[in-house]
Amino acid sequence: MQTEFNFFQHWYPVIPIEDLDSQRPTPITILGMRLVIWKPKSSDTYQVFLDQCPHRLAPLSEGRIDDRTGNLMCSYHGWQFDSQGICTHIPQAENPEIVSKNKDNFCVTCLPIRQANDLLWVWLDTNSREIAENTSLPLSSKIGASTGFVWSSMVRDLEYDWQTLVENVADPSHVPFAHHGVQGNREKATPIPIQISQSTANLIEATIEKGLKSTITFQPPCRLEYSITFGNSGKQVGLVTYCIPVSPGKSRIIAQFPRNFAKTLHHFTPRWWNHITERNLVLDGDMVLLQQQEYLLQQRQTLGSWKTAYKMPTSADRLVIEFRQWFDKYAQGKLPWDKVGINALGYAKINQNREEVLNRYKQHTQHCSSCRGALKNIQSLQLFLLAYFVIIVTIVALMPDASRVKIGIPLSISALLGLGIYAILKLWLEPKFYFIDYIHAEK
Repeated sequence: MQTEFNFFQHWYPVIPIEDLDSQRPTPITILGMRLVIWKPKSSDTYQVFLDQCPHRLAPLSEGRIDDRTGNLMCSYHGWQFDSQGICTHIPQAENPEIVSKNKDNFCVTCLPIRQANDLLWVWLDTNSREIAENTSLPLSSKIGASTGFVWSSMVRDLEYDWQTLVENVADPSHVPFAHHGVQGNREKATPIPIQISQSTANLIEATIEKGLKSTITFQPPCRLEYSITFGNSGKQVGLVTYCIPVSPGKSRIIAQFPRNFAKTLHHFTPRWWNHITERNLVLDGDMVLLQQQEYLLQQRQTLGSWKTAYKMPTSADRLVIEFRQWFDKYAQGKLPWDKVGINALGYAKINQNREEVLNRYKQHTQHCSSCRGALKNIQSLQLFLLAYFVIIVTIVALMPDASRVKIGIPLSISALLGLGIYAILKLWLEPKFYFIDYIHAEK
């Protein structure tokens, strides 16, 4: 009988592959382990190393991919490593044999990786590669070329702990209130009778028979998936989330949104537009609530436990209770921060600076290739519109009086329209990539 859950011997999604830059290393942290993602020029797949050079422990994520060799170069002293983590070059070596004779000693820790369902996956325990090879990825059956579904993906860093994230996603009853006007309607909220159909160390499954029939699956440590069916129409929609522990009080969510209808609309809607108009709004609405909830729960757990801190009398909280019981039974109610040298005591705090708590740029935009690209295009268009306005005004001012009425007025109107578009981009659209305050009382 399994008594302890090993968080390190599982596959974790790192990031959607489309959001990676193959030309430069990308830093990432999972379970307190600082990692670097990079793509050798001779390979079709990315690699994930521990983010530390064996020479003097400098971060390899600050390095570069060498133009000649295609290997990962440390920016501190120029040591280079191939796709297997083997040191191939030391610029300071007086004798080339220093490199060849010390390959095992000078290598970087290379983690097992896979690429599937548009995501890059990593296995955190380097001492259990055989187990990794024989362990299936926690994939959704709705994601894939032959499933009949379309989907989009999103990644965002969150200012609260992994356990808070899992608990929140496992709670559908908060949606009509926390996301009123975005994904829900508080006036239409009804009881949600959740039933637990299966609960083991490696799987929790719940069902909702009332209203839209739904199945909720939690496959520890990260996959939490909703499968929703619309009556007998055959239409299905899913929410596939991967809840990733980053560090105490920090987590990351990777979400995929499959559906088997409205496929044409999906293909014509830019990914970034969906992120700024809906997905980030949902996460903003949770963020301002969960940070304080987490702080208060940690304070009260010094005297008791979640069982006394929370009051959960309805079946709507049944999955939250089941997760908390699972966490207590198989993980002793804590993540293994001590195994990576992190002291997690007293990590929770309430950050009153809402621009930091809801910083979309640091939490999402910088990680998302679609939003980064859209923001760059929007800023370029603003520069063009400003330049157009200045040039047109200058031209009209220098025109002869006879031409100013006939040609100058239409040109001036076009310049003013351009200035109006600039204002919309600058004051309304661009901020959505950086920070939009979320005031629940105004929703």
